[in-house]
Amino acid sequence: MRIGIFGGSFDPIHYGHLILAEHCLHQASLDEVWFIPAATAPHKERGATMTDRQRTETIKMAIGGHPQFVFSDIEIKRGGISYTVDTLSEIKEQRPEDELLLLIGKDSLDGFNTWKEPRRICELAVPVVVSRPSSGDGKPDLTLLEKYVSPERFQLFQQHTVQSPLIEISSSEIRRRFESGESSRYLLPRGVEKYIETAGIYQAKARATNA
Repeated sequence: MRIGIFGGSFDPIHYGHLILAEHCLHQASLDEVWFIPAATAPHKERGATMTDRQRTETIKMAIGGHPQFVFSDIEIKRGGISYTVDTLSEIKEQRPEDELLLLIGKDSLDGFNTWKEPRRICELAVPVVVSRPSSGDGKPDLTLLEKYVSPERFQLFQQHTVQSPLIEISSSEIRRRFESGESSRYLLPRGVEKYIETAGIYQAKARATNA
């Protein structure tokens, strides 16, 4: 089985995440895409505003009904800082016969050398770098990965790039909109939007900040 590993804070999950995952699913010929929320993301200054339970519920809500989208709480269960290399190692140990493909954006590729054990990551999974042709950035520079692998494996990496439309949606902007009382309609699934509104997740943060 070919499994796409899609990690992040998902605070909250939105249509940008879902569109990217769908394009990777088909262009990289994946059997499944696993959505894996981080317990604590290594490159984030703060933890998620949503609780682990809330992120779990909203991700399941967003991907529900898609037979090839799978939720995994492997990083939440492990706790602490969620390093990609640790997650890949754990999945590979449990599923040695499966092929793991790591879904990352061009911005993550540019900082890949700052990740924990990048060489080991490249041994465990094939990075699938998502480019956005309409952004004008061109194809991602995969030579940034060349030093970590053999020439043969690097050729395999070059076969796994995905083009996805430029969707200018960010979780931080959605949080800001909820905090300020602006509409977030059509930026995230309606069920997730109503869940956040009903629970008052980001609105509560805004009230605490202004108190």
